[in-house]
Amino acid sequence: MSTAGLDCDSTVINTVNEAVCIINTPAIPVLSFERFRLSNILHGGLKDPRIHPMTSVVKVDVASDLKTAKAYISVLGSDEDARLTMEGLKSSAGFIRHSLAKNLNLRNTPEIEYILDDSIAYGVRMTKLIDEVVGTDGISHPSTPEEDETYDD
Repeated sequence: MSTAGLDCDSTVINTVNEAVCIINTPAIPVLSFERFRLSNILHGGLKDPRIHPMTSVVKVDVASDLKTAKAYISVLGSDEDARLTMEGLKSSAGFIRHSLAKNLNLRNTPEIEYILDDSIAYGVRMTKLIDEVVGTDGISHPSTPEEDETYDD
């Protein structure tokens, strides 16, 4: 777990198992809580049929003034599913912001910009390609030298 380039003295693990710095800016604890709450809203409180069921909140970046946030959203589905999900999120922005305001004890609830993140889909695609290569050549590929019987010291 990393603190993603944050300059801090100590690190704690929050309820969603990610590293968070304890520093004097309030944006850092809000960042983790907002990601957790945003995921709950997408899967529990939002009824927009355009939002694909395999939608994940990958990361949330909150500005230091707590007025804006960027939510990186991953959709495991087709390009059309991703497009529809992003449209649904943008049209539901007011509801989502209102729902977050109920749980965040802040003067201003950040305005959220939704950004499509394809890193999960890319990882799945790479795993499938690796599995195809390993499966088609018929050769066992050991992961450690101990598993390779031809390995000599």
